Amino acid sequence: MSKNLSISFEFFPPQTAEGIEKLNTTRKQLAPLKPEFFSVTFGAGGSTRDRTLETVQQIQADGNSAAPHLSCVGSTRDNIRAILQTYKTLGIKRIVALRGDLPSGMATTGEFQYANELVSFIRAETGDHFHIEVAAYPEFHPQAKSPRDDLLNFERKVKAGADSAITQYFYNADSYFYFVEQCHKLGITIPIVPGIMPIGKFSQLARFSDACGAEIPRWIRKTLESYGDDSASIQAFGMEVVTQMGERLLEGGAPGLHFYTLNQAAPSLEIWKRLGL
Repeated sequence: MSKNLSISFEFFPPQTAEGIEKLNTTRKQLAPLKPEFFSVTFGAGGSTRDRTLETVQQIQADGNSAAPHLSCVGSTRDNIRAILQTYKTLGIKRIVALRGDLPSGMATTGEFQYANELVSFIRAETGDHFHIEVAAYPEFHPQAKSPRDDLLNFERKVKAGADSAITQYFYNADSYFYFVEQCHKLGITIPIVPGIMPIGKFSQLARFSDACGAEIPRWIRKTLESYGDDSASIQAFGMEVVTQMGERLLEGGAPGLHFYTLNQAAPSLEIWKRLGL
């Protein structure tokens, strides 16, 4: 297994003083692992813009590398330009460029329609200042017309100037390997880092998965359902499943792992230890 793995952790900007305190603790627990970066999500239509910025500033102030998400839906060129300038001033070197979701009640997508347009704009405005991450969907974006269409959309983001990609989480390693193989056939060679989601609460996971198109394989879903409200068994089984998948991904040549932490340190820390990272 390569020692030059890209390990990163994702947070969402907290809404309350209690949430801020919890995330500060989580960050301090994960920082000793020396991740390549901590990414911070950006709410639909930029709804968490200020809180994303505050969280990013705290990460940078602690001496860690922050990678703010930037979504283009509902944005204008002027406000994206202003955000990019702020991030440059803060010394941010990496951005996760996404299309993002249209907030309910918002009628238009704004001046950008797709993530490749955002990537092109970032490159035109800032040259090579930022390392640009984009999203990849091994099980295909829920709004894609077809697998081929989704793959070509990913190719457009790469051609627009993406440096690397982070995948949506999944629980079927074959989907990742197949996606990477299809990318290689198109001549796409950027690193595609698998995103992994530790399993904590089954109801929460089912809700997320239904919304984003990440499949929970039947054998995993049925086993989790069978535990009912036994959270200890759910977490123990989930830990086993995700660790085994992580081992398979890294042994199969994945360039690293991106942990969707949900602002909790313990599950990601445990997987990290079990994988011998």
